[in-house]
Amino acid sequence: MRLYDVVTFDCYGTLIDWEGGIGDAFARAAAREGRVLDPRSVLAAYASIEPEVEAGPYRSYRETLRMTAARVAGRCGWPLSEENAGFLPESLPSWTPFPDTNPSLALLASAGVKLGILSNVDENLLSATRRHFPVSFDLVVTAESVRSYKPGHAHFLEARARLGSARWLHAAQSYFHDVVPCMELGIAVAWINRKGEAAGSPGAAGWEFRDLASFADWVVGDGRA
Repeated sequence: MRLYDVVTFDCYGTLIDWEGGIGDAFARAAAREGRVLDPRSVLAAYASIEPEVEAGPYRSYRETLRMTAARVAGRCGWPLSEENAGFLPESLPSWTPFPDTNPSLALLASAGVKLGILSNVDENLLSATRRHFPVSFDLVVTAESVRSYKPGHAHFLEARARLGSARWLHAAQSYFHDVVPCMELGIAVAWINRKGEAAGSPGAAGWEFRDLASFADWVVGDGRA
């Protein structure tokens, strides 16, 4: 018997290759102006700036992406106004799943596991992304619906309220956005540690996997191995 009835996922970074999507979007936009940006610098700047933007007053994710893109460009030596930074939200629907995402989702769904997404995104952007997936999701909680961004607790509290007594496991790549708040709230969490990062405070997640394929095999296998 499986330990969990429902598995929820963070979307961008866990199911969708968001670093690839962000890097490609910046490279194409910069090239139109005859600029070449260092992709590592872009991603490093993005990782530090987006949480700062999300920690401020709630704004749509489209606005968050524009503001973040403008600040990232500036840090990388490319003067860019927010008005001209719309390339980033416009690119999001084209960001693609990791190679192991769809086979893993299909395996879980075929085994009768209910699936969900808890994501820092707008409803319409997630709707566009969901066209990349071969499965449906029983639970979806977006930043737009709770007017908050992870690592705030609103996504998780809403999911808990809607799932009731279901045996629930959350899986995510981001230690900061997902693992830490789950641990703070006592929610079972699996860290999909795609980049082999070290755990910070409050320590190791309940379970850790290097990819979604091994995670899905573990869940279907009953979550005990």
